Amino acid sequence: MDLRRAPPRDCGGASHDLHSALFPRCCPRIANRKKGPTAMAEIYPSLAQCAIVAAAFKVLLFPAYKSTDFEVHRNWLAITHSLPVKEWYYEKTSEWTLDYPPFFAAFEWLMSQAAALVDPAMLIVKNLGHDSWQTVYFQRTTVILTELVLVYALGRFIKSSPLANRQAAHVASLSILLSPGLLVIDHIHFQYNGFMYGILILSLVLARKQLLASGFLFAVLLCFKHIYLYLSLAYFVYLLRAYCLDPKNVLRPRFLNIIKLGICVVGVFGIAFGPFADQILQLKERLFPFSRGLCHAYWAPNFWAMYSFADRALIPLAPRLGLPVNREALQSVTRGLVGDTSFAILPEVTKEQTFLLTFVFQLVPLVKLWFRPDWDTFIGAITLCGYASFLFGWHVHEKAVLLIIIPFSLIALKDRRHFSAFRPLAVAGHVSLFPLLFTPAEFPLKTVYTVFWLILFLFIFDRIAPVPERPRVFLFDRFSSLYLTLSIPLVLYSSLLHHLIFGSQRLQFLPLMFMSSYSALGVVGSWVGFMVVYFTT
Repeated sequence: MDLRRAPPRDCGGASHDLHSALFPRCCPRIANRKKGPTAMAEIYPSLAQCAIVAAAFKVLLFPAYKSTDFEVHRNWLAITHSLPVKEWYYEKTSEWTLDYPPFFAAFEWLMSQAAALVDPAMLIVKNLGHDSWQTVYFQRTTVILTELVLVYALGRFIKSSPLANRQAAHVASLSILLSPGLLVIDHIHFQYNGFMYGILILSLVLARKQLLASGFLFAVLLCFKHIYLYLSLAYFVYLLRAYCLDPKNVLRPRFLNIIKLGICVVGVFGIAFGPFADQILQLKERLFPFSRGLCHAYWAPNFWAMYSFADRALIPLAPRLGLPVNREALQSVTRGLVGDTSFAILPEVTKEQTFLLTFVFQLVPLVKLWFRPDWDTFIGAITLCGYASFLFGWHVHEKAVLLIIIPFSLIALKDRRHFSAFRPLAVAGHVSLFPLLFTPAEFPLKTVYTVFWLILFLFIFDRIAPVPERPRVFLFDRFSSLYLTLSIPLVLYSSLLHHLIFGSQRLQFLPLMFMSSYSALGVVGSWVGFMVVYFTT
């Protein structure tokens, strides 16, 4: 067990003011100031200040690389603006068909009303690939504006936190607002995750005391993006146990609460899916395209990335070990394409198997949540449900790692045991997003920003996370430190050295395989570490 912790120290020199502002605990002069929210505001920048600076920085990224997701959302603007509702989920002029739930389609329709005033050409369904500067600036701006929902939710999170934890909540909120994951995915690659994670965080904040409002908001979120179904079991158990049943007697239901919650959930889904009642099967096909295969392009850093890596590693050993080889599958997991994944050596994986694994590993933390339905346990269960779905799910996107990182951030500073489990996740999750930006111009940006965020926030987290009541496990501390150290040469090789050695055309899958597999090791290690913390706290 490693119980050591660096003692507080003064920090002289020219950098004293900056250092003491960021790390007040290590500076007696700052530590002696008055405590409380007012003192905290003097030490840390406010959410509003950071949001303004971040928005200005994001405006500078308007000309940066944009993925096919930019065309996806332009096409959805065109579909919802130009076609009647009954045709939205049937339209297929573009390969990027509408495959988000109805509330997000309505969200696109609402934005299209403003888009018509900016560049009507972007709203023509057949105008594929349209990317005038007006279109680019409009879509980039909508991401920044809708992210105000995240800023509001984080502000509510800080205010709802106990006074003793207010400083930690403030730092965690800043880390989410300035997350390199949201910067890469939303403001360069192009999506609207900040807006929807804002709804999720607000729902989690309301789960402290306003359970009905929390359930209502989560139902709304599901009608925006169905990936949050991964968290639905934790919500179900928590609301059932804490709101629908008597806390002192689980055999005594609260019928009025059950009715109110039922009306809220059914009402939300009725409003969302009612206009599409005669298209339910079509919506099912669009929302759940299981034919896309086990692994997403370039592999999300999950258990199946490690499985695929093991399959690749066994191929040259197969003749010596007498293992049969599926010759047709030799190129399957090295293509980096969306589609069915076949394994050359290891057994094939079916959808049913991934669903079963996901369900089992989600069920484990829900047992504790049933017996201890408090807010901290609920956030822990939400995080572990995110882990299970990301690690064992079918066709998981690498971007879904934020489904773990963001809820975990809310409790990462509970104590140093939680932080030790969070650290390898923060490194692995953000580094695994690097392949999304594969153009040379974006390499310095994504690398410098991510490294700066990791150094700044992980160091601050390390300084303010309190010593836990239970001793920490030495092995987990050393694992996270070793993992962080080895990630540096891996990033350098995958991003630069491989292309210098082999060129841009040879063995293109190799750095992606290394990146995904190594990142998967960090996510799995973090998951195991947090499982230990969750069940021993």
